[in-house]
Amino acid sequence: MLSRLFGHWRTSNRNVLDSLYERIVAAARQPAFYSQWNVPDSPLGRFEMLSLHMFLFLHRCRRDEPALREIAQQLTDEFFTDVDHSLRELGIGDTGVPKRMKKLARMFYGRAQAYGEAVDAGDHAALARALARNVMPEAADWAEAPLLAAYVMEAHSGLSAQPSEEIAAGRLAFPARAD
Repeated sequence: MLSRLFGHWRTSNRNVLDSLYERIVAAARQPAFYSQWNVPDSPLGRFEMLSLHMFLFLHRCRRDEPALREIAQQLTDEFFTDVDHSLRELGIGDTGVPKRMKKLARMFYGRAQAYGEAVDAGDHAALARALARNVMPEAADWAEAPLLAAYVMEAHSGLSAQPSEEIAAGRLAFPARAD
């Protein structure tokens, strides 16, 4: 009780959120995605990869105990705050940010639904199609989509095997892709 009153709980919770978000961002920034698998190294391409890794984290937490679901909600808030800051850094003014945030939120939740259905069904082909449609919408054929789909399935499996206590302590591991 006293630790909550004097902020110890908030500090430790902040540390957990920071650790988890740093790991998600680091996973999304793996150079191989951009150099080997041709994910566009652009603000939108980076948004796609960050969204994908946020989806993987949230998908892992969706059926877990309330404490992990609370962390997932707080991390979702952190993600959208980060997206908001990124839009502002790109020079989008105060009046344009809310409109773009709504669009990006719709994009994120649409992707999460499509990826979730494919992952839950174990359907690599549907996942590859959804990834290609979202990550490389201009490309008629993105040859690396099946590679990214395999990575997503591997990451999903790995995250599913990670104990909730480890995640609640701020420890999260995604597969590494070497350059």
